[in-house]
Amino acid sequence: MNELVNEILTKYDTRRAEAPYLVGVDGLGGAGKTTLVQQLKAELESTAKVVVLHMDNHIVERNKRYDTGYEEWYEYYFLQWDIEMLEEELFKKVYNNESKLTLPFYDISVDQHKRNTISISEDSIILIEGIFLQRKEWKPYFDFIVFVNCSKEKRFARIVKRDTYLGDNQIILEKYKKRYWLAEDYYLETENPVKSADIVYNCL
Repeated sequence: MNELVNEILTKYDTRRAEAPYLVGVDGLGGAGKTTLVQQLKAELESTAKVVVLHMDNHIVERNKRYDTGYEEWYEYYFLQWDIEMLEEELFKKVYNNESKLTLPFYDISVDQHKRNTISISEDSIILIEGIFLQRKEWKPYFDFIVFVNCSKEKRFARIVKRDTYLGDNQIILEKYKKRYWLAEDYYLETENPVKSADIVYNCL
C-alpha cells in the first residue's frame, strides 16, 4: 500500500497544473476495488483534496441494460453505462478543469436517476472506481491507473457473500457465467487492462 500511495503522490506532484489528477482503480468483479479506494482516500487526503466516484452509481435504467435483444455479456459491457455521456460529462470535464460536474446518480430502489453536482478543484485527486475503466473511450483521460488483480476463485468467494440478492450460490454462478464473466473475458482480450495499467495491485 505504501508503495502505491507514494507512486500516486510522486506522479501527482508532477501533474499538469491546470487540472485535477485523475486516478482510476480498475479490476474485475469482486477484486476489492472499493476497499482499495477507501484505503487510498484515507492515505491521500492528508496531502490533497480527494474526490471519490464509483462508476456503479452511474449505470443506466434497467430497461436499457436487460432484455434488450442482445446477449447478456454485451448488455453488461456495452449498455450498462452510457459510455458516451460519461465521456462528455465526466471525463472530458475533469480533463478540461471544469469546477463542477453534474452527473446522473442511479437509485436502484426506484430505477431512476437524480442529477447531483460535485465541486472539484484543480488541485484535487479524483479516485474513480469501477470495472472496464480502460475501455478505449475512457482510458486516455486518466493520469494514473491501478488494476486490482485477484484470482477468479477468490473473487467468486467474495461475490457469493456480497450478491445474495441474486439468489443462492448456483443462481449467482449461472448469472456470472452468462453475463459478467463473458464481459470480463471480452475486456481482458480487447483492452489487456493488466498490461496497460500503470500499477498492478495484487489483492489480499
